[in-house]
Amino acid sequence: MKKVVLAYSGGLDTTFCAIHLTKDKGYEVHAVLVNTGGFSEEELTQIETRAKTLGVASFKVLDVTTTYYQEVIKYLVFGNVLKNQTYPLSVSAERILQAKSLAEYAKGIGATAVAHGSTGAGNDQVRFDMIFQTILPGAEIITPIRDLKLSREEEIAYLKKHGVSMNFEKAAYSINKGIWGTSVGGKETLTSNLSLPEDAYPTQATEKETKTLTLTFEHGELKGVNDKQYDNPVDAILKVQEMAGPYGIGRDTHVGDTIIGIKGRVGFEAAAPLIIIKSHQLLEKHTLTKWQSFWKNQLSEFYGNHLHEGHYLDPVMRNLEAFLEDTQKFVTGKVMVALNPYRFNLIGIESAHDLMSSKFGSYGEMNKGYTADDVKGFTKILGNQTAIFHKVNQTLSEDEN
Repeated sequence: MKKVVLAYSGGLDTTFCAIHLTKDKGYEVHAVLVNTGGFSEEELTQIETRAKTLGVASFKVLDVTTTYYQEVIKYLVFGNVLKNQTYPLSVSAERILQAKSLAEYAKGIGATAVAHGSTGAGNDQVRFDMIFQTILPGAEIITPIRDLKLSREEEIAYLKKHGVSMNFEKAAYSINKGIWGTSVGGKETLTSNLSLPEDAYPTQATEKETKTLTLTFEHGELKGVNDKQYDNPVDAILKVQEMAGPYGIGRDTHVGDTIIGIKGRVGFEAAAPLIIIKSHQLLEKHTLTKWQSFWKNQLSEFYGNHLHEGHYLDPVMRNLEAFLEDTQKFVTGKVMVALNPYRFNLIGIESAHDLMSSKFGSYGEMNKGYTADDVKGFTKILGNQTAIFHKVNQTLSEDEN
């Protein structure tokens, strides 16, 4: 029997793959769940129990949450990365590390094939395949959903036929949950005009009263929430999610150009990522210079797009990460945030590195670093070339007339 490592989450697609590969194709299937922070212990136990009923040879959980933060999320925060100014790469970022971890695991057990449940219409198929091709050159990549061109309805019918018991009504939505947000795909996201219903989101909006969060950043990393310090930023992220998620904050629909050239639409909820990114960005506005911010914005957008399209192993990514990390030297301080139902507001910051220091003046009121005559001379020199351009060409125009 050929040994294959299956990227397994316990959802509709990967449950279909497990049965299809064992019963229909006769593979020795080793199901591996790569946990990027989206599963509780209870959920992992339930997934393992179900996996063992599907006929797989083994089931393994690889907890890479801290690695995911250190190798990927940290740089998404440093770069304030939001795809199309909207989406915090909730799924695309974690897919990269999941594929990398699966490839390394397959190497370790001597598997000659890897499998994943991606369809033929999305980005994940490219992300998985590119990582596998690089780390496991020559290995067979098996993709039953893509190859058979199956709809979710056809998968459900197949699983019912094989006696699989699961919440098929909920399975109508494709939900991918991780520490950096949860994506939700369903019939509404296949249209351009419908929004996801309230009950499609895993976290329901139950909080009504306004609360204030204080986020503490050290060199760009979130290390404190409401004055409680965390050694591991992962714990701080989870705390923000725990407090902000029940407000229904961070819900949106991302519309973008897929890697394969078609438009795609996906719903998501990402309370912690959006609050952290926007808070970090506000702190940077106070602590970075104009040109630091300018170049960070240019390179961060490229970094986010390159990661989104599966190019994590491109060496230029390590170069950009070095740049992003270097910009965080003075990004230290506190950011105050107000939480309200379905929205949040950035109140302000406190930082010893705040460049808006009153020692040098107050914008729109007074200055302490220069005189009025200094400004008059500076303005004359600053606009000199533009003034010369208009004088020269106005004279030529008058001569022609």
